[in-house]
Amino acid sequence: MRRCGLLGEKLSHSYSPQIHRYLGDYSYTLFEKEKDKVASFMQEKPFDAINVTIPYKKTVVPYMDTLSETARRLGSVNTVVKNPDSTLFGHNTDYYGFTYMLEKAGISPKGKKVLVLGSGGASVTACAVLRDKGAAEVVVISRSGPENYDNISRHYDGDILVNTTPVGMYPHPGTSPVKLEAFTRCSGVLDLIYNPDKTALLQEAERLGIPHANGLSMLVAQAKESAEYFGEKKLSDSLIDSVTVRLRREQKNIVLIGMPGCGKSTLGRQLAGKTGRPFVDADDVIRERAGISIPEIFEKVGEEGFRALETEVLATLGMQSGTVLATGGGCVTRAENYPLLHQNGTIVWLQRPIETLPTTGRPLSRQGSLDQMYAKRQPLYARFADIVTENRFETEDMTERVLTLYENSCD
Repeated sequence: MRRCGLLGEKLSHSYSPQIHRYLGDYSYTLFEKEKDKVASFMQEKPFDAINVTIPYKKTVVPYMDTLSETARRLGSVNTVVKNPDSTLFGHNTDYYGFTYMLEKAGISPKGKKVLVLGSGGASVTACAVLRDKGAAEVVVISRSGPENYDNISRHYDGDILVNTTPVGMYPHPGTSPVKLEAFTRCSGVLDLIYNPDKTALLQEAERLGIPHANGLSMLVAQAKESAEYFGEKKLSDSLIDSVTVRLRREQKNIVLIGMPGCGKSTLGRQLAGKTGRPFVDADDVIRERAGISIPEIFEKVGEEGFRALETEVLATLGMQSGTVLATGGGCVTRAENYPLLHQNGTIVWLQRPIETLPTTGRPLSRQGSLDQMYAKRQPLYARFADIVTENRFETEDMTERVLTLYENSCD
């Protein structure tokens, strides 16, 4: 079996092992190396072929005996193949990956003014593709270059924005390099980040109705071309879409919302058991963090204090991937909770007839009419939800129903 893998500095959250598991019959090892260890690694060559990621795509270039035309043009290598005579060939599949991402998103740069945020290696690749695809103007916005964030207002006429910076990436989501509302002509947004699934930048694009895409398809597409070098055989382009969908289904959270007592925790545990995902009940985490019960939290700090603590907890839980998350019934009452849950999750609104909802141990449910509470929350649940389904535990297998709806939403 050919020995393949990924060379980088910090790789604990890499999706590459999962992707290559679906692409070829070779081992795939994470070679996490500090900067002072890269030289000896490249000289010893304990691999048949490797991918290279941040921050070593330029570092490895001097160790290559030959380069592809693409790698030479971009000045960076992300795919290395050891030849039978132990010489090294370097290629760059990011060009193919970004081209695929652009075309898959249906965003054409031809004749358009494109702003590329960031000036690193990913920026160089994106700029090369955009120019080759006929962009009328490509402007690189960096922190210290002549075109920067202090004078970006002179480029508010940009048609397409491409983010190649790590701003908004896990584990620091929720931030955005720019505010899209200022770009009144913007007709497309591409963010090379793929974790979280929807960065703050992409969530704003979604809210404004601007076509957008994250970097997952680029990641899979570049991996597919790398896999052709690893396995020494041509692969079908159809693999890119199938692997992307499969990975998205694995990585996105299933987030359950709904009225107190509608069955979120019960269904959540069943979904976790069915899929092998971890299950998290947000109320359990709140109780653990506060060290007291939820009724006691309400007595001590009131509803406002409880909601603030709930948002802190959801900010942490929303960053996770591949979990089943049951939320408290009132989490939708704070608008700031939506991007926290939406960034990496598909939100499922679980409905149940009001007259069947229990009230024991639920502070707000005991205080007044559930009909009045539902009337206030119903439009909020609708705003948060990607999927709406009625709880029918008595008449059908809800786990199968929700999983089918969830998987279809990931296509």
